[in-house]
Amino acid sequence: MDRIDNISTGMKGFDKAIDMLKLGDNVVWQINHIQEYKKVVKYYVDQLKLNNRKIVYINFGNENLVIDELNKIKVYDLNPSIGFEKFTTTIHNIISEEGTETFYVFGDLTELQKSWYSELMTMNFFKVIFSYLNKLRCVAYFAIERNEHTYDTISELRKTTQLLLDIYEVDNTLYIYPRKVLNRYSQTMFFPHKIIEDNAIPITSSLDTTELVSKFKWNSRRLAYWRRTLNKAKDSLRKESNNQEDMKELLINILIGKDSKINEMCSKYFNLSDLIEIAYREIGTGFIGGKSIGMLLATSILRKSEEYKEQFNELLESHDSFFIGADIFYSYIVENGMWDLRIKQKTEEGYFKYSSELKYKLESGRFSDMIKEQFMHMLEYYGQSPIVVRSSSLLEDSFGNAFAGKYESVFCVNQGTPEERLEAFENAVRTVYASTMNQDALNYRKNRGLDKKDEQMAILVQRVSGDYYGQYFFPHIAGVGNSSNLYVWNKKIDMNAGMLRLVFGLGTRAVDRVHSDYARIITLDDPMRLPLINFEDEQKFSQHDVDVLDFKNNKLTTVSINEAIKNDIKTDINIFGRKDYKTQQILREMRKDPSTAPFLLNFQQLLKYSKFPEVMKKVLQVLSKEYKYPVDIEFTANFNKSNKFTFNIVQCRPLQTRGLGKSVKVPKLLDKNSCVFSSVGNFMGGNIRLPIDYIVFVDSKEYINLSHEGKYNIARQIGIINQKLKNKNVMLMGPGRWGTSTPALGVPVHFTELCNMSVMCEIAYSNEGLMPELSYGSHFFQDLVEAGIFYVALFDNNKDIVFNEEKLKSYKNIVKEIIKETNINIDVIKIYKTKGLEIYSDITTQIVTCAYDTSL
Repeated sequence: MDRIDNISTGMKGFDKAIDMLKLGDNVVWQINHIQEYKKVVKYYVDQLKLNNRKIVYINFGNENLVIDELNKIKVYDLNPSIGFEKFTTTIHNIISEEGTETFYVFGDLTELQKSWYSELMTMNFFKVIFSYLNKLRCVAYFAIERNEHTYDTISELRKTTQLLLDIYEVDNTLYIYPRKVLNRYSQTMFFPHKIIEDNAIPITSSLDTTELVSKFKWNSRRLAYWRRTLNKAKDSLRKESNNQEDMKELLINILIGKDSKINEMCSKYFNLSDLIEIAYREIGTGFIGGKSIGMLLATSILRKSEEYKEQFNELLESHDSFFIGADIFYSYIVENGMWDLRIKQKTEEGYFKYSSELKYKLESGRFSDMIKEQFMHMLEYYGQSPIVVRSSSLLEDSFGNAFAGKYESVFCVNQGTPEERLEAFENAVRTVYASTMNQDALNYRKNRGLDKKDEQMAILVQRVSGDYYGQYFFPHIAGVGNSSNLYVWNKKIDMNAGMLRLVFGLGTRAVDRVHSDYARIITLDDPMRLPLINFEDEQKFSQHDVDVLDFKNNKLTTVSINEAIKNDIKTDINIFGRKDYKTQQILREMRKDPSTAPFLLNFQQLLKYSKFPEVMKKVLQVLSKEYKYPVDIEFTANFNKSNKFTFNIVQCRPLQTRGLGKSVKVPKLLDKNSCVFSSVGNFMGGNIRLPIDYIVFVDSKEYINLSHEGKYNIARQIGIINQKLKNKNVMLMGPGRWGTSTPALGVPVHFTELCNMSVMCEIAYSNEGLMPELSYGSHFFQDLVEAGIFYVALFDNNKDIVFNEEKLKSYKNIVKEIIKETNINIDVIKIYKTKGLEIYSDITTQIVTCAYDTSL
């Protein structure tokens, strides 16, 4: 029996040479072929069996087993093709279950990089697993193939393992050449050792050593496996088409993944040269993520469109984006000692418990010198052009999961010294990584059953579209486009023509519901059609402020429209709007300078005289046709001195909808007082007939009298009710905008605080400044559509709208019966039980009615 801490290799002479194996040792054998490894494994396993040790064999999905006699051995067969996280976590869990002082034989580490096409992930695997085995005082054998890995990989392996041993077989004789033996030393330890039965004879003579090692195969040029794969891809460009197709499929699987819908489209619209170009613009390895795929795919579809490619190629801006592969995310976690914390956070009990700690660590980690050098190389490419660092996770922007606004995007104005710009960029990447632990993102994944999924974070780095105008950088226009306009306010609107949500400047104001500011909603069947506002309210319900990149102060900021256009914007400003005539007249009457009147962004000339609306309509139609699904895009456009424009697709994803549903017969209202409400238009969610079990109502008069803090408390209380009434058909009704960041404009709930509602209703109280916002296309509305929540806006002072508020408020408030454990403000929040109440909507007639079923 071995002494407690001393473990035999099964070769007594070699045990003496290295002073035995010790508990906690990881032993890596560099081999030319697997038969060499099998020989030393047999010595080791036979000895362990004699000593009645607990033996575990973990095979990496290889048909050729390393151990022939498996009696008294527990075997796990795991295929690394399941992906790094699942594979590594499974092995981590096996080691936990098997406990301390267990003896392992693992497969060939080189098999991992052949599955993952990544040296980085192979390094991450052995860093995670080696340290855990050492911690549990286990002894483990691993093999790695000689000359198949870069010097950097072997260097990291040498730092991590306790023993690194070379095996050579020369003239049917086995030689072991120790390279590292931690905390042990002898005068002959690091000479080659000739193995004869269980003896180990050191080769110390210079003559004998030289003669021996000259027979060893050395390769001074070691390219990473991924780089070798890319070289093969380039070589195949000169070969037959079948070879190219095979290589194209391989690169799609490595860079994009195996989602059948996306794969099919990528195979159609990316040729091998496209994929090689993407690969050469990737920092690190691994998937490039959903947002990157969507942008690239949309651009390729438009450029190769049979019907419109000439027009689109003339108008489309070129992209020169970079991609930070998802493998960098894992490397960042492993290198900064966060892996164990991530494992704990991925458990049911740790999902929320450890998220804050993990977020803090993600915000404060360090990047390796190798990665920082690649970051700097990319920044040198962009020079001082502003860039945006955008999340591009594996699940993001895919069919079924939009993740709209759940992860961060960070603008880098890119000013300062190279070192300062690198620091700003690193911080931006950290911010995106940390956003995986945002509460909204965590709740989104949990609610959609994605909390156990492998959600790696890749990153898309894009040059910001636009130009400098004085100290400000911005595109002339930007926005969101949807190929299906599910929010209609007029019977004449053609839903299939699509819609735009348009702003001047950066598109950040188009994707968020912004305080006291309004994007222009454009129906592409009639771009000049206005939403539900009176002419005299045109200035009030328009965009007043512009998001820009401030060159002087090196940051993203918001300025007034007059400030943004005070310098020459290198095109005709009148394309985008005009001076506010009404304010000019008032200023003249007051004998003040009328030129100080605010500029009114109404986009009239753009929509009436330019080709822009028609081009965007075609863009949405082409993309939707190829996706075989409605699409949601983000875009920018810039104009020259001749008022000609170019545009850029910065994002494209399937628009998550549940369809229009079957036609619904809406009951006629013989008496307007018989319903809760009725409206023509102003709803979203298709044709429905839905029973309403409860109405949760926020009283506007009581709400507006609350303090700022009190309004936030109401939002949190709505969240409690949202959880309590889960799986019930509930209609949420309240003043102004739900989900606003400004409590004076509505109730500032997070989406997760109303996600279980079936219907959301925004009610206008124009005298109090509480107005619904037609913000279809924003991230908040994307959440509504994706969750299947029906939306209604009730505008006051409109002959087509009936709202019997007093009738509703006459019902019994049952808040205290529903919520017993928490104090709810019953003056502000009402819960009404509404058995027999139903909501009906019909797309064709554009009528939505909420009334009691008279048949009951």
